[in-house]
Amino acid sequence: MNHATRLPKPSARQLYTQASHFFAFGFGSGMAPKAPGTFGTLAAIPIYWLIADLSLPLYVLWLLVTFALGVFWCDRSSKALQVHDHPGIVWDEMVGYWLTMLLAPAGWLWMLAGFVLFRIFDILKPWPIGAIDRKVHGGLGIMLDDILAAVYAWLVLQALALWLAP
Repeated sequence: MNHATRLPKPSARQLYTQASHFFAFGFGSGMAPKAPGTFGTLAAIPIYWLIADLSLPLYVLWLLVTFALGVFWCDRSSKALQVHDHPGIVWDEMVGYWLTMLLAPAGWLWMLAGFVLFRIFDILKPWPIGAIDRKVHGGLGIMLDDILAAVYAWLVLQALALWLAP
């Protein structure tokens, strides 16, 4: 039995009746028994597809609002479960993916590249991401390490776009 399956999870009833669990667990994608962060990031892709054509100001507003709501929802959910940064809390991965895709070229290959890059940085947690993950707690801590992973992924994706895009 892996560590994540021993952690308390919201019941299906809690997940679908308590907004903080519903959003923090990525509409249920974080309930995946293995790799919930990957499933949460996958759940972000259809939403990205819907928001990809927003103007830059509206897209940035979307990121700011979803980040702020994420701090609130993730904090409430983690406190209710009494587990800091429960693996099933994946709203941070969703917002991280959306940030990674800011100003990305159109097309499914770029969406895939953003997905892969974000997952790499989120899993490896290079400096200072790992340190922040260990030192900053609550909803802000849950969100912040993924935002930093997204910044790293965004920088690489933008460099690739400059180098490869016609």
